[in-house]
Amino acid sequence: MTVEAVLFDWGGTLTPWLTVDTRRIWVEAARRVDPDRAEELGGRLATADGALWQRSKAEFHAFTQEDVFREAGIPLSTAALDTLREEWEHATFTDPQVPGMLAALRERGLSVGILSNTPWPREWHEGWLRRDGVLDSFDGSVFTSEIPWNKPHAEAFRAGMAAIGVTRPQSCVYVGDRLFEDVWGPQQLGMRAVHIPHSVIPPEQGGHTQGVPDATIQELAELAAVLDSWA
Repeated sequence: MTVEAVLFDWGGTLTPWLTVDTRRIWVEAARRVDPDRAEELGGRLATADGALWQRSKAEFHAFTQEDVFREAGIPLSTAALDTLREEWEHATFTDPQVPGMLAALRERGLSVGILSNTPWPREWHEGWLRRDGVLDSFDGSVFTSEIPWNKPHAEAFRAGMAAIGVTRPQSCVYVGDRLFEDVWGPQQLGMRAVHIPHSVIPPEQGGHTQGVPDATIQELAELAAVLDSWA
């Protein structure tokens, strides 16, 4: 079937993967809650965050930053959330190949969108995409902090398709860096999946199944040629 649309993962795909000391970030956020207990509270937040990610691997339930604080038993504060956003920003910059790649897909008449597993709010993601001049290049986006499900649940992919006006999974391609969420997941719905192995996936972040991609690319600039071969 002819390709009509492409959905992209965000972190590790549109945005290059960086290895980050997440515990340190949680400690900095906790410092805004209680400076004298920053190490203790930050450790609790880091543990809660890890537990929620692991739960999402097994049950595919999405979660938010608010859920992390609730899981850790720590009151949420705006100052702590602001610190989280500031501390993560260095890891949010868009791959420089994205504008050219999106232009090539547009020239082919394809719809493009984002479907990202994330606890962060839409406001953060759209702010970073706007900063990098690519927000308006997407027809729609779904951030799982707004829906009940994480990838690889089928409903997450259906939400992504709906956001860009696509109804047939067979006409949609998903592009991502993870063989569980981004390859096995969309293939269960009938999508084709393109793997871009940009990220060093920690073993504890793997899923129960490693999918076999329909194609593998090393750079986003290679995507258009792959799609042309499927025309």
